[in-house]
Amino acid sequence: MGKSIGVGIIGAGRIGRLHADNLLNLPAFSLKMIAEMSVTEELMEWARIRGITQVTSNGELVVNDPDIEAVFICTPTLTHIEWIKKAARAGKHIFCEKPISMSKKDTAEVLHIVEESGVKLQIGFNRRMDPSFRKLKQLVEEGKVGKPHILKITSRDPMPPSEEYVRTSGGMFMDMSIHDFDMARYLMNEEVTEVYVQGASLIDPMFARHGDIDTAIITLTFASGAIGVIDNSRQAVYGYDQRVEIFGDHGAASADNCRPTTVELFTASAVLRDKPFHFFLERYNQAYMDEVAAFAEAIACNKPVVCTGFDGLHAERIAEAAKESLRTGLPVKLAALIAHSFDSGSSVNL
Repeated sequence: MGKSIGVGIIGAGRIGRLHADNLLNLPAFSLKMIAEMSVTEELMEWARIRGITQVTSNGELVVNDPDIEAVFICTPTLTHIEWIKKAARAGKHIFCEKPISMSKKDTAEVLHIVEESGVKLQIGFNRRMDPSFRKLKQLVEEGKVGKPHILKITSRDPMPPSEEYVRTSGGMFMDMSIHDFDMARYLMNEEVTEVYVQGASLIDPMFARHGDIDTAIITLTFASGAIGVIDNSRQAVYGYDQRVEIFGDHGAASADNCRPTTVELFTASAVLRDKPFHFFLERYNQAYMDEVAAFAEAIACNKPVVCTGFDGLHAERIAEAAKESLRTGLPVKLAALIAHSFDSGSSVNL
């Protein structure tokens, strides 16, 4: 790929540090600087161990550094729009964690700015790069299951997040289910036309206190008439439950949970095997590395990114439709939702 790509990270929380470690292990990138609002001694020690010499509380320094060609935005969601605008106007390629924003109007508007700036924007829906899910998509594209009729996604967290997190998360659909909405579009290779939700707060009353839920069944209708079912829970006591099945007129294909080992113990009383990986950092470790590598290739070879701003926008629209369905108890048509939005007409819109 030639010379390494200078990169900076804005936001040094859990996901920012994960990306930093992956960038440091990828010769295509040269990590120049990290910005974090609160520069603590612990952060400085973390950076020192990794040989990162430039740590600042001022994200503007990252955006305006002439040696930085690409910016990773790993800050809280409410700040994504601001940093995307600044990075795009500075001519930096952008990797932004999901969701782009809490408002499809704001997302559509910032995508226009990115489009006009001519920079690349990749959204961090890392599950697209999971080896098992990529294999499922390949099987569908090759016609191995025939015409898909049913998509089933199970996505359950091992434990609820903190109440502080729930308060500003944007709700289950925008924070958690949005990964599954993107997966649905990615695996089926077609658009969702209708969303219907049944949800409840069954695990912890804190979700209801903040107008949120912790348990949901989401039914999707696709343009072809195929049906998708997503079941979400904030607490699966046995681990991080991530399974997908695609059923069609020629057969079915499925991806099971990943486990620390594949060993099974057979005895007279039971058949035992490892529980699923505990959480997303372990389960999707390879996907996180591969999405960063794909971003580097997109920049160096001027190729399309693996997950575009448009993909991010559409996932947000499905999340908004899910929220509206939960509120009304009725199915919500995506076309009607989009028609009532304030999106302007550029190539980023549906």
